[in-house]
Amino acid sequence: MKNIPFIRESIRNLKTVGTITKSSRALCKGAAKEVDYTKAKEIVELGAGDGVITKHILKAMAPDARLMVFEVNEPFCDQLRAIDDDRLVVVQDGAERLDHYIKEHQFGDLDAVISAIPFVIFSDEQARQIITDCRNHMKIGAPYVQVHYSLVARKMYREIFGNVKTKFIPLNIPPAFVLTSLVKEKKK
Repeated sequence: MKNIPFIRESIRNLKTVGTITKSSRALCKGAAKEVDYTKAKEIVELGAGDGVITKHILKAMAPDARLMVFEVNEPFCDQLRAIDDDRLVVVQDGAERLDHYIKEHQFGDLDAVISAIPFVIFSDEQARQIITDCRNHMKIGAPYVQVHYSLVARKMYREIFGNVKTKFIPLNIPPAFVLTSLVKEKKK
């Protein structure tokens, strides 16, 4: 999806899209490079939008890896489905149903989660539940990578994972942060 249609769709659905511009190449690379693709076989992306980060992930993934992407916006899902890659599973549903789709698509413990969900649209309780569900489905040592436009929620990742690394990406409109937390222990 080119910039103008993306902006138009973003304005129509700003609450669920979370931004009016596409993620820059610097932001996509900054988020995607937090994953060790030599080991990552099962990856989830939350809030995939029109697939700009998805394409970076697929390019880096091993041929036998799988990527399940969650997106609620139908036009964006159409763009994701147009990506010709058998490793890609497109889920047009909310991240709060992660557990259901992991079972349905027979994913095991996840090697990584990359998220651009605009958590500002969720209550604190809903956001914590989605992130905790992700952590509970991830392997020890797996990275949870979150794109944010402020550092207001950084404390939440530290509380859920016990750690958070912050990287500032100035070459994006608006400038963004990539927060990365590693799973240190399994909690169910």
